[in-house]
Amino acid sequence: MGIVVNLDVMMAKRKMGLTELAGKVDITLANLSILKNNKARAVRFSTLEAVCKALDCQPGDILEYVPDGE
Repeated sequence: MGIVVNLDVMMAKRKMGLTELAGKVDITLANLSILKNNKARAVRFSTLEAVCKALDCQPGDILEYVPDGE
């Protein structure tokens, strides 16, 4: 499976919606939705930094490595 994005989990913990986070991170709703739904092929460090700042979390709270077969 590789890298899994747990953005929806962190957003729920912080009680923050997609629109609010998109505004704080200055990213389009479409691009944030792609990231949230594990459809992104890459993420810029600047975007990851902005998301972590907005959600008051660490990159490891959002990104998780899951070996194939799990």
